[in-house]
Amino acid sequence: MTETSSDPGINTGSKSLNQEQIKKLLTRVRREVDDGLLPSAQVALAFNGEIVAEETFGHATNDTRYCIFSATKPFVASAIWTLMAERAIDVSRPVIDYFEEFAGDGPDAEAKSQITVEQVMLHTSGFPHAVLAPPAWDAAETRVPVMADWSLNWEPGTRFEYHPTSAHWVLAEIIDRLTGMDYRDVVEQRITGPAGLPRILGIAAEDQSDIADLVLVGEPAGPDELESAFGVRELPETQVTDDAVMGFNRADVRAVGVPGGGGLARARDLALFYQELLHNPNNIWDPAILADATGTVRNTLADPFGVPANRALGVIVAGNDGLSNIRGLGRTVSPSAFGHNGAGGQLAWADPETGLSLGYTTNGYDRNEVRQPRRGTAISSIAAQCVTT
Repeated sequence: MTETSSDPGINTGSKSLNQEQIKKLLTRVRREVDDGLLPSAQVALAFNGEIVAEETFGHATNDTRYCIFSATKPFVASAIWTLMAERAIDVSRPVIDYFEEFAGDGPDAEAKSQITVEQVMLHTSGFPHAVLAPPAWDAAETRVPVMADWSLNWEPGTRFEYHPTSAHWVLAEIIDRLTGMDYRDVVEQRITGPAGLPRILGIAAEDQSDIADLVLVGEPAGPDELESAFGVRELPETQVTDDAVMGFNRADVRAVGVPGGGGLARARDLALFYQELLHNPNNIWDPAILADATGTVRNTLADPFGVPANRALGVIVAGNDGLSNIRGLGRTVSPSAFGHNGAGGQLAWADPETGLSLGYTTNGYDRNEVRQPRRGTAISSIAAQCVTT
C-alpha cells in the first residue's frame, strides 16, 4: 500500500523545489519494492522546516515506524550537546570524570582512564568490539560492571574504527549520571519533544503495533563482487550479524532503546530532526555548539579501507575530497552536508547549502554489502538535487 502526503510547491528565496527531481527520487525509492526485493520503503524530504515530499511503498503507511539502527546516534549525541551548553560536561575530559567505574580494575584500567568523551564520540576510543548484550543491557546496574570489564582492542586515540554500539552505551551512562534521568527520557524531553517529534528510544511493548518487522533480503556479495567494489575479497566481521539485526523485531529489545542503534522512527522524523539541526527554530541547542558539532571535523583518521572518517561530534561531514558517497551521503551533496546513516540502508542527512534534509527507512535488511550502499548513494544523490537556485 502506498500513501502520499506531499506538497512540494514551495519557493523560498532564491531556492525552489525541483518537481521533476522529486518525482525521480520517489521513483527510485519505489524501484526495489516494485521489484520484490524490499517489503517496504519510506522516504521524506524536508525543506525550510517542512516536509515537502513523503511516500511509503509496500506493506506499510506513512505512519509506520522503522528501526533506524545507527541513524539513532546523532539523537543521543545531540543530548550531549545540550549538556555542553550547560557546562555540565567538557568533552575533552576523561570519561571517568563523569562515569568513574568505567576504567575498571583490569589490565587496561590505566589506558581506559585516559579515554576522553570526545574520543568516544569520534569512534577513536579503542573498544569497537566491546559487547553489551541482553540481559545485562536491561538496566544501569547491570550495564555498568560490563562496561567496567571491557578491554581495549587498540590504544585509544591512535586509530579510527566504527564502534557499532559500545561507544553510545558509555554516552548513555554519562547522560544518566549528569541529568539524574534515564537517557531515553532525556532524548525525548530535551530533543525530540521540543522538536515536535515522537519518542524514538525505549518504546513500550504496548506501543509497538505500528513498527515494521525487519526482513532479511538478498544474499551476501561474493568475493569477486566485493573485490570489484571495495578492493577486498572479504569484509571484516562485526557485531552487526543477521541474528543481531533480527533481534530488533523483539518487543523487549525495542523497549530497551539501544542508544547506538535502537531508535524507532519514521522517515519524516529523520528529515525533520535534521531540519532542526539546520535551523534550530526551537533553540534546543546553543548555536555555537551546534555549529561546531555539525560542522567541525575532529576526526580525519582513515577507516580500515583507507577512507578519512570526516567525523564531527556525532555526525559525519561530507567533505570536499570526492568521497562523500563512501561516507553515505551520496555524490551530489555540498561539502558541508552532514548526517549519519543506519545499517540496512537507512539514510539521514542535511545539506546547509541547499537547506534540504532526507530521511529514508526500510525494513528490508539487504545482506548484499555492495547493492545496499549503492542504493543509498543513488537515493541520496537524487535527493540532494531536489532544489534549484
